[in-house]
Amino acid sequence: MTNSIGEIRDAEFLFVIGSNTSEAHPIIAMEMKRAVKAGATMVVADPRSIWMTSISEKHLQLRPGTDVWLLNAMANVIVTEGLVDQEFIDENTEDWEKVRESVLRYTPEEAEKVTGISADDIRWTARKYATTEKAGIYYTLGITEHSHGTDNVYCLANLVLMTGHLGKPSSGMNPLRGQNNVQGANDAGATPVFLPGYQRVDDPEVHARYEKSWGVELSPVPGLNLNEMMKTVGDDIKGLFIMGEDIIISEPNVTKLEKGMNNLDFVVTQEPFHNETTRYADVIFPAAVFAEKEGTFTNSERRVQRVRKGVEPPGEARADWEIVQALANACGAGWNYTNTADVYDELARDADKFAGISHERLETEMHEGKTGIQWPCPDPEHPGTEYLHENGILRGKGLFVPVEYRPSMELEDEDYGLLLSTGRTLYHYNAATQTRREQGLHMKQSDAFVEIHPRDARKRGVSHGDMVRVSTRRGDVECRAIVSRQVRPGCIWMPLHFGEARANVLTNDAGDPITGTAEYKVCAAEIVKVADRSETKSGELFPGSYYQIEGPGYNVAEAPYGALKVAEEALRQPLSPDKPET
Repeated sequence: MTNSIGEIRDAEFLFVIGSNTSEAHPIIAMEMKRAVKAGATMVVADPRSIWMTSISEKHLQLRPGTDVWLLNAMANVIVTEGLVDQEFIDENTEDWEKVRESVLRYTPEEAEKVTGISADDIRWTARKYATTEKAGIYYTLGITEHSHGTDNVYCLANLVLMTGHLGKPSSGMNPLRGQNNVQGANDAGATPVFLPGYQRVDDPEVHARYEKSWGVELSPVPGLNLNEMMKTVGDDIKGLFIMGEDIIISEPNVTKLEKGMNNLDFVVTQEPFHNETTRYADVIFPAAVFAEKEGTFTNSERRVQRVRKGVEPPGEARADWEIVQALANACGAGWNYTNTADVYDELARDADKFAGISHERLETEMHEGKTGIQWPCPDPEHPGTEYLHENGILRGKGLFVPVEYRPSMELEDEDYGLLLSTGRTLYHYNAATQTRREQGLHMKQSDAFVEIHPRDARKRGVSHGDMVRVSTRRGDVECRAIVSRQVRPGCIWMPLHFGEARANVLTNDAGDPITGTAEYKVCAAEIVKVADRSETKSGELFPGSYYQIEGPGYNVAEAPYGALKVAEEALRQPLSPDKPET
């Protein structure tokens, strides 16, 4: 994130795209609700109707995979109507002319044909974004999990640069991190192309510094990204060390991956709980959970915070860093970190962004009532950075990148007439290794489901609650159907959390050419009814987490779906946007 979470409440315009914020990032969603309540305008661009659309000024319900057309058309309006911040562009950017020329071809009228969003709504959104002082963009996996995800991000960056919405409060470009401390993991170098602090592996100066610091010989060649790794499992890759990830749930085209896993010579997993992937393990290292270890977490806004042990790990479980150090030393490394402070001190020593942060300083500032420090923080006297690029763009000049539309790798056809997208729900978290063990969350959402529009359901003879088979070219799964106008006609949606009906048996492993991120959000699919609704007992809790409530004078909203009387009672009184759990 270029900006901070606390700045959201002071924003005047929020452009939320590819983010089911209230379910995937509920704390950030609360700040957005506060902003709207205070008078901010929100526009949500998403193929589904989500809770956030109930408080948005406009819902741009675009066809999945057409984000480039939408964003380039917005840029077209900003250019043709003279809404660019030319002074900012001249002083802070390069390659502007390339983008200015390329977006002229993406007119709102042509965009309407591709995206399904009216030209008027595209123009209104572009004007509002360009002319509002405190305007921020917020996005997540709905933007990045495409075979053209990097193109989507470039388009968003182009909008930010051409309007000058950078280097000031309550604006910027803000990807919302999807897992606790995934920001911290990336900061520490858990990527195939970066060493700690986003220093490139193939930079000779950086390479030499870390060889000296660690006293080892390092490869200067960037590693494989995750998608590349998964495609060579059991072939080029003969062994895996899997730490904190249930890849049999989370990776696309998982049937193919399972075949590769069966051909591996050796698998080690490091987990607090058994999951679908530990079934393949030759060795399992029991890892401590968050409340059983010391260290730091870094959140979406780059805020480093101290974490303290609440209880001791049970049995033989250890903190991750202790297990990794013991394994490294068994291989001859000779590491001698005594605690997590030692590890962070090394990070701060070799990566300028974190040079002013230490466990000791975090402890001191906590006693002074402060909550963590945001990097960049180049020295111990620096207060941390609330928002980036305040004194000029960090790379020197902001780089405009022209983007041409590329369709998703797999679209609907005669055999598979629907487009499948996947995502998360409020009650479960990623592979649900932890959340499905909790009785209350399990009761809220016990089973997998697929959302289908009433029009598409009628064509296929499917009723709400029917058992259906969802198929793609990669496989099929069975689950309950939720007939709902949350999804566009021609589209279906599934959560990824359920091992017994794994959505990622279905998804396409085609990857973005730069990041390798798989195309979880678009693939061709079909639905066939396999059981009658009458087989569901009266009053039984259907497995879908939400039932869409509609009625004269009522906002479209989401409510837990149990017996029919729940829906009937909900219709009699509007749901409060501040209390979606009502």
